[in-house]
Amino acid sequence: MSAPITATGSGTTPGPAAPGPGTPSGRTTPGPGILSGRTAPAPADPVTAAPSAAPLSSAVVLDLTGRTALVTGAASGIGRACALRLAACGARVRAVDRAAEGLEALAEASTGLPGRLEPRLLDLTDLDAAEAAAAGADILVNNAGLQLVRPIEEFPPDVFHTVLTVMLEAPFRLIRGALPHMYARGWGRIVNLSSVHGLRASAFKSAYVSAKHGLEGLSKTAALEGAPHGVTSNCVSPGYVRTPLVERQIADQAAAHGIPPERVLSEILLKDSALKRLVEPDEVAEAVLYLCTPQASFITGTSLTLDGGWTAH
Repeated sequence: MSAPITATGSGTTPGPAAPGPGTPSGRTTPGPGILSGRTAPAPADPVTAAPSAAPLSSAVVLDLTGRTALVTGAASGIGRACALRLAACGARVRAVDRAAEGLEALAEASTGLPGRLEPRLLDLTDLDAAEAAAAGADILVNNAGLQLVRPIEEFPPDVFHTVLTVMLEAPFRLIRGALPHMYARGWGRIVNLSSVHGLRASAFKSAYVSAKHGLEGLSKTAALEGAPHGVTSNCVSPGYVRTPLVERQIADQAAAHGIPPERVLSEILLKDSALKRLVEPDEVAEAVLYLCTPQASFITGTSLTLDGGWTAH
């Protein structure tokens, strides 16, 4: 019997705790063609009492009218924030996830945005279906992920296989499915949600670290092959993102260690981070969308790190 897997919507797992999906802290209502959404104020509890990001302002103008985007892991977290941002800029968004309720809530949240959001229920372990879903996409955001924290000698092989299937093989198949259309149009943007664990390793996260390192390599290869066709491919590599699952982990660790939740945040999760706060999903989505702008057309084959200085050590 295999161990339970934690589903995530992003690639964010520095430190000793299991990572979790990001979930936007508030519904966004940006105007047409503007990356503007603001997050609702976080509740005043010990977990969210840490310093938070300044509200995002209308900094980048982006019109994606006529473009089709596909976002995986779109029902929550970073994927949800990306889907709403892309729709706010006029894109037709295929929101892919296996969580029906989350997709339904996402569709409701997208009401009134300039772009059209199309929920698509899909399990990414169905690789043929994943590849088919990407056909016709101009923008591909590979975001879905899984996590299990175990020593290598105790790590279930079937879970290791599932993690690599969802987080490495599925992105390969999605890119494979999207490239013919991108090449034909002479334009495409591939953004892979990696993690600081695509750049560094942590103990007990063998499958996650392996998948993220592989995703970084896949992204670079797609960048080299896509460049002559107007296609860029990059990774966005965040640290810990503010999500309900991460906040539950903080509460669990507080109980386990007998310390207040704010100490878990500062002394365990963010111990090696220069900036002692969580990344907000909307901040990550803003970075993703920047890579889709004309101003970012010369950026390819690299990783944009949003880790508060975690990898500076």
